[in-house]
Amino acid sequence: MAIPIRKIAEIEAIKKPAKLVAQALDLAREMAVVGATGIEIDKACEEFIIKNGGRPSFKGLYGFPNSVCVSVNEVIIHGIPNNIPFKEGDIVGFDIGVEIDGWYGDAAITTSIGKVDEISQKLIDVSKETLYHMIKNIKVGMRFKQLSKIAEDFIKSKGFQPLKNYSGHGIGRLPHEDPQILNYLEGKVNQGEKIKNGMVFCLEPMICQKTGESATLDDDWSVVSVDGLRGSHYEHQIAIVNNKPVILTEI
Repeated sequence: MAIPIRKIAEIEAIKKPAKLVAQALDLAREMAVVGATGIEIDKACEEFIIKNGGRPSFKGLYGFPNSVCVSVNEVIIHGIPNNIPFKEGDIVGFDIGVEIDGWYGDAAITTSIGKVDEISQKLIDVSKETLYHMIKNIKVGMRFKQLSKIAEDFIKSKGFQPLKNYSGHGIGRLPHEDPQILNYLEGKVNQGEKIKNGMVFCLEPMICQKTGESATLDDDWSVVSVDGLRGSHYEHQIAIVNNKPVILTEI
């Protein structure tokens, strides 16, 4: 595994697509109201990204048909936007990628449509809290597997389960680079690559209610838990600068 170490100038270049991702997610959140559709939001975000000098990097990536992953209720990640209007009580995840000058940005949020039930709000809150808990605990020299264990322990302490078979990842010249950063420990905590100054990666806790075992729906994209219940997803892009984590996808 060769994890790139980025120079300051390269991280400055990566900040551009990362910032545009954050702005596009803010637009998606604003548009996510009762009666709106995923297709409308996908189109608006795509136009916004292009207008601001970026390329929607998910469109066509591995064959994905749209610019924004729109994951509604039981779909946790990789949902394909459609024309079904959002209704009161839905929860919706938006995952957006942008490329500018050969550098990539990537982040995700989950938001509520109107008033949601208690468990749905807790899902949203815990996925976001897990993300910031992971970021807060990053230390140069620790192993990525330690970060995975931190995520798993936190998610389970809140009564949820991490989604299996999906992970955070390195990012830079490609939308997905080494390392793979699971939200649960696989193997031994004292094995694998260490976090170093200059690394850039995405952390993205994905949480389920009863089981983290995953399944893909018939559209070959939408990922759900086999428990059939709602889940949630949050993601930030992080750079290690001066031996500290810096969030690139915050406005």
